[in-house]
Amino acid sequence: MAAAAAAAVGGQQQSQPELAASGLALDKAATAAHLKAALSRPDNRAGAEELQALLERVLSAERPLAAAAGGEDAAAAGGGGGPGAAEEEALEWCKCLLAGGGGYDEFCAAVRAYDPAALCGLVWTANFVAYRCRTCGISPCMSLCAECFHQGDHTGHDFNMFRSQAGGACDCGDSNVMRESGFCKRHQIKSSSNIPCVPKDLLMMSEFVLPRFIFCLIQYLREGYNEPAADGPSEKDLNKVLQLLEPQISFLEDLTKMGGAMRSVLTQVLTNQQNYKDLTSGLGENACAKKSHEKYLIALKSSGLTYPEDKLVYGVQEPSAGTSSLAVQGFVGATGTLGQVDSSDEDDQDGSQGLGKRKRVKLSSGTKDQSIMDVLKHKSFLEELLFWTIKYEFPQKMVTFLLNMLPDQEYKVAFTKTFVQHYAFIMKTLKKSHESDTMSNRIVHISVQLFSNEELARQVTEECQLLDIMVTVLLYMMESCLIKSELQDEENSLHVVVNCGEALLKNNTYWPLVSDFINILSHQSVAKRFLEDHGLLVTWMNFVSFFQGMNLNKRELNEHVEFESQTYYAAFAAELEACAQPMWGLLSHCKVRETQEYTRNVVRYCLEALQDWFDAINFVDEPAPNQVTFHLPLHRYYAMFLSKAVKCQELDLDSVLPDQEMLMKLMIHPLQIQASLAEIHSNMWVRNGLQIKGQAMTYVQSHFCNSMIDPDIYLLQVCASRLDPDYFISSVFERFKVVDLLTMASQHQNTVLDAEHERSMLEGALTFLVILLSLRLHLGMSDDEILRAEMVAQLCMNDRTHSSLLDLIPENPNPKSGIIPGSYSFESVLSAVADFKAPVFEPGGSMQQGMYTPKAEVWDQEFDPVMVILRTVYRRDVQSAMDRYTAFLKQSGKFPGNPWPPYKKRTSLHPSYKGLMRLLHCKTLHIVLFTLLYKILMDHQNLSEHVLCMVLYLIELGLENYADEESDEEASVGGPERCHDSWFPGSNLVSNMRHFINYVRVRVPETAPEVKRDSPASTSSDNLGSLHNSRRPKVLQRENSGTAQVFSLVAERRKKFQEIINRSSSEANQVVRPKTSNKWSAPGSAPQLTTAILEIKESILSLLIKLHHKLSGKQNSYYPPWLDDIEILIQPEIPKYSHGDGITAVERILLKAASQSRMNKRIIEEICRKVTPPVPPKKVTTAEKKTLDKEERRQKARERQQKLLAEFASRQKSFMETAMDVDSPENDIPMDITTAEPQVSEAVYDCVICGQSGPSSEDRPTGLVVLLQASSVLGQCRDNVEPKKLPITEEEQIYPWDTCAAVHDVRLSLLQRYFKDSSCLLAVSIGWEGGVYVQTCGHTLHIDCHKSYMESLRNDQVLQGFSVDKGEFTCPLCRQFANSVLPCYPGSNVENNLWQRPSNKSIQDLIKEVEELQGRPGAFPVSISSETNLSKEMESVMKDIKNTTQKKYRDYSKTPGSPDNDFLFMYSVARTNLELELIHRGGNLCSGGASTAGKRSCLNQLFHVLALHMRLYSIDSEYNPWRKLTQLEEMNPQLGNEEQQPEVPILYHDVTSLLLIQILMMPQPLRKGEEYNIIEGTLNLKKNDLYGFKFRPGCLLALISQAHLSEAQLSN
Repeated sequence: MAAAAAAAVGGQQQSQPELAASGLALDKAATAAHLKAALSRPDNRAGAEELQALLERVLSAERPLAAAAGGEDAAAAGGGGGPGAAEEEALEWCKCLLAGGGGYDEFCAAVRAYDPAALCGLVWTANFVAYRCRTCGISPCMSLCAECFHQGDHTGHDFNMFRSQAGGACDCGDSNVMRESGFCKRHQIKSSSNIPCVPKDLLMMSEFVLPRFIFCLIQYLREGYNEPAADGPSEKDLNKVLQLLEPQISFLEDLTKMGGAMRSVLTQVLTNQQNYKDLTSGLGENACAKKSHEKYLIALKSSGLTYPEDKLVYGVQEPSAGTSSLAVQGFVGATGTLGQVDSSDEDDQDGSQGLGKRKRVKLSSGTKDQSIMDVLKHKSFLEELLFWTIKYEFPQKMVTFLLNMLPDQEYKVAFTKTFVQHYAFIMKTLKKSHESDTMSNRIVHISVQLFSNEELARQVTEECQLLDIMVTVLLYMMESCLIKSELQDEENSLHVVVNCGEALLKNNTYWPLVSDFINILSHQSVAKRFLEDHGLLVTWMNFVSFFQGMNLNKRELNEHVEFESQTYYAAFAAELEACAQPMWGLLSHCKVRETQEYTRNVVRYCLEALQDWFDAINFVDEPAPNQVTFHLPLHRYYAMFLSKAVKCQELDLDSVLPDQEMLMKLMIHPLQIQASLAEIHSNMWVRNGLQIKGQAMTYVQSHFCNSMIDPDIYLLQVCASRLDPDYFISSVFERFKVVDLLTMASQHQNTVLDAEHERSMLEGALTFLVILLSLRLHLGMSDDEILRAEMVAQLCMNDRTHSSLLDLIPENPNPKSGIIPGSYSFESVLSAVADFKAPVFEPGGSMQQGMYTPKAEVWDQEFDPVMVILRTVYRRDVQSAMDRYTAFLKQSGKFPGNPWPPYKKRTSLHPSYKGLMRLLHCKTLHIVLFTLLYKILMDHQNLSEHVLCMVLYLIELGLENYADEESDEEASVGGPERCHDSWFPGSNLVSNMRHFINYVRVRVPETAPEVKRDSPASTSSDNLGSLHNSRRPKVLQRENSGTAQVFSLVAERRKKFQEIINRSSSEANQVVRPKTSNKWSAPGSAPQLTTAILEIKESILSLLIKLHHKLSGKQNSYYPPWLDDIEILIQPEIPKYSHGDGITAVERILLKAASQSRMNKRIIEEICRKVTPPVPPKKVTTAEKKTLDKEERRQKARERQQKLLAEFASRQKSFMETAMDVDSPENDIPMDITTAEPQVSEAVYDCVICGQSGPSSEDRPTGLVVLLQASSVLGQCRDNVEPKKLPITEEEQIYPWDTCAAVHDVRLSLLQRYFKDSSCLLAVSIGWEGGVYVQTCGHTLHIDCHKSYMESLRNDQVLQGFSVDKGEFTCPLCRQFANSVLPCYPGSNVENNLWQRPSNKSIQDLIKEVEELQGRPGAFPVSISSETNLSKEMESVMKDIKNTTQKKYRDYSKTPGSPDNDFLFMYSVARTNLELELIHRGGNLCSGGASTAGKRSCLNQLFHVLALHMRLYSIDSEYNPWRKLTQLEEMNPQLGNEEQQPEVPILYHDVTSLLLIQILMMPQPLRKGEEYNIIEGTLNLKKNDLYGFKFRPGCLLALISQAHLSEAQLSN
């Protein structure tokens, strides 16, 4: 029947037109019945031709095309009822024809009765609620609709309900995706015997009608798509075409819902190649068909695609203008030559010509077929329909129709192959799309249904080269955004990386394609094929190399970076999704010994790619300074496959490791990242902005750490286990830039690191070594042990909810499941390590969530500070864990003091990694440990308790992991004289601990006392001299060495490192020395250095015993415990030493050293028997000196205070005697001190940091601790006292126009409209909104002390609840929050100032005096030109004040940046603080108002700062408000340019603003006579009772505030 239909459709289209015409006039049902009867006859040719003619007329493509073109006249010409009516008519005809003359609903019901489909296939779109059962699912992407889920049996299963993001389809009934036990009752597997056969005539008409209907739809799509010359059709045009076609697509969608029988017919129609060829070839005489075919070919060409038969016509041989230059250069001559790339890539490839030197990308042999990227040949309706679906950017209706057909298995296979065929075209369209998010969701909506089926994925992989296509398409996609790498050798680098600033990466446009790749790699058969194909692995490693070294960070050394790029998250997301998740997918199939070959393949090509990368960036042996990239996916691929090879496949590690030279290169960049982390936490990268800290935190964050820091640490562990340990240790300290610190001299100068960063960098280096040597995640721990360790670490930081804990445990291999490996044991592990605290109601009524908290035995035995440090994103979490640990020990009574991090015994190492422990038994590390112990004992600078803790931790690790070498113990009994090394005799820590070091050479100045000392005994001198004299020439003779092999580099670095740590590159004095000045000499005048010898005579054991004395504060405090109980030496674990502080740690180490060596035990006893001299050998320790100095300063301050009090009492008595003789009629005037000015004492301030008391000076100013805040409180004041109602309609407003801010804004706008702008800015005040309020706690400190205090906060490992970088801190005394320091003006206190009564001068003289003082900048005591410390600090605090509020609240001028703005802002700050002071005091300063005890004023200091800066601005005398106020000269009318706006009349000025300007323009502090004069001049005062209160000198604030209130009342 189908063949007959095809013959009829392809027959003469114009036969019997008169019958067709008459058929249109007949009843539709009768016509359909007639045609069905005619087609049922054996000879149905006549009926087929009649039906063909009818369909030709009914389904004419011209009417909707005219409508799509937008012409109303053309649309009207196609049918009387318009396009909508015509389409409805056509669809009615189709329904009648399909039903064969019967009712359409009855026809639908009849077809549904023959539904043989055992699959649900229900398709849903975004936000649909669906279910996923992990118990029943085979594929992690399996999902069920609600109906199928509830009708299936999922009791006790692990399922969840979710809201779909991209859409999906129900998998019920599909045994390839889920287990049959999870099928619902409706979709249980049906046997074919239960399904009746479809009657022959039921779907006969469908087979004839549907081909023409679908062809008509394709014609509509062809004609509706117009490709403009610019960048594609607008979204509006596409939507218009799709809207017109919606009825046809909906009709097809309805057909798919009739069940399997109708879907089978649709499948035959969509995949029938003969039908497609006959209808769409355009070879007939039909003009419409020809035009349609031409538009189709044009659409292909515009998409960068060609039709195979038309290659010569459209010139595929020559690359088009839009062909990617990179593609041409990179792929010419490769095995898979790919001709054209999307023409839209021209813009993307701008500037890529410079990348032509890049090594050619090798593609696999499977990509030889050009159709992957360039050629598309459509052979069926389904293929072209998908082409237009992509071209129209996946309209939802079309996607739903295509997915609804998937239950038909034949269709599913055909559609999957078609989808793969168009994969490159999908990528090109996705890149060009302006709605890439929506399009991505719809692509995944389709692809997840196709590629989740393993059998189908395997089939298309074998038949359609699916893997080759996917990898090639991803490679081409990323090539559009490549830039030259600047890592290492910026000039000559040939490496290219993706540009993370491109939209492709920022918008995650690559996500759907990567998601598909991850999906197919989850199938074992597909992953196996990938891992076996060497060409594919080479191509994939080339793809991964595009991400190697991306998003390079360069440390800013001079100025803060202008623009903080936020591309780093795009880089992290790209590595995780495009590199790491495919890696985890591949690793999940390498779990058994039989898969060894797969791992060998990956490792081989990964190493090749790494070698190419090292060559491309011109890497030799040292990384470029001040650079770091967190993205090394090739290193991480190599590391994780190594780990899997050893852990699961029983591969010999050495068989997959490269040579020593390659291992040295491999360790450099991961080590650079670890050093950079320490630099970032030390604020060395602070000029790069906050984004660099964001990168450091993301690198260790739970979602990334498994794919970032863990592989890096593991790779470094592998390198350390195989490289020379001395070389590795020295490399670590060189990378962390602390080599210069490791000298026995007490002072040094680091050539590569500032002194302020040394402590934290040393801590970082030691902490890294502890992590490297302690971590066992990939070195022997099982999955359950890892899960337990991760869980304990997170719970120790804080109590966690179940969901947050689930989120914080790092995700592991299977990327699509979202399931933690061993998740079935998650609950059991959680119950084993934590107790659940039930939810509780808080007093406010809210409920606190239930939390898990660690069990007591977990704190006691499993708390691992190393794991906590590794997993903390915020440094404060480490302190939080230690605080909780301390609280547990105190509560349980195990330790009352402040404990140190406990030492935790480690899981045994896998035999392949035993070499890692050689780091603990190498001379270089022992030298470092010895040097640091000595420096700590001698109280050298930059050595914290954390450093000591890490040193002891490393020693204990070495004692726990040592090789038994007692056989050579006796050989070393002879002591240091028989030793042939300047430091230690061997490499075993146990024996080296007892080795005494007598002398050490250091570089010191010629004037140092060490030079004059006699040479030590010949034995020791020879011992040291021969080694030190021979060491340096060896280093310098490298060029003459005849053994320039790999290890020559190792030897050089080790010896160079040992030399470096024994010298001091700066002035260094002998450790045992007389007390001398600690000042450094100028860099250019450093004295000549010479070699000197320091007498040490210590061993590690002796240093530990003396350290015990130092920590305990008692001489001879250590007593060997085995002297009382010998059994203690053979006990494996002693609870007494499990928890404690540094003393406990030292005792535990000494006990272990004694138990492991009889010699150590004997030497410890001998040391303890001797009387230990005081340590360190100084007259006064630093701590004691500080204590004595502090007491001395306090005593002097008390004496000075008593002297001042006595002097003040004397002056007060003198004043009282004078005052009693004067009968003053003005009783309200306060008493004035009239003694001479020189007798006034300066104000004394107490520094709350150093404890010193003294006046503030220009060289060493003192300042008030202040908090600067922007405040809009004043702006909300209203003149109307009536309470405001809550608005309930749109007309009502909660912010009325009668607020203070609104009134002043309107006033300023009005003035600026009519008057000169600069004059307007002197007539008003601002700050009603966003004004700066200055508050103080009243405590003072020295400015230099404050800077030191801030520096200590920056270096604090525990982050505070404020931003130190923004200047925020807490007052050292009262802990109130502050963010600036307000300098105190040198001079007397306000209370002690010299106030004088108004003089008897005439008013004219006083006015002239004020004018003279205002115009005399020199009258101000502090000169900016002098650049004193005080002036600098005043300038600094003014910047702080300006930065406190937003620019819009301090820039009101019509000319941005005008000086008038600054002038206005400064006097408005004074106004704001006066107003707020008045509010705080209850509205009246004269009577005291509200309680003022709780708040201290800083107005005096603030006025000094503001006056200093305002007096830098000079007001032209012609426009000086003071002249206008006092009218010294008669005001002349403004002459000149009439167009120029006039000045603001003096009566329009704000009175309070005028008063403040005059006061702040005067020298500070203001005298009473000047105060009277200015007030009277401003307000024209003749009497004292203005504004209803008695005027008193000294109440300036009250006057200003009262004047303001009265003026506001008058203005309203």
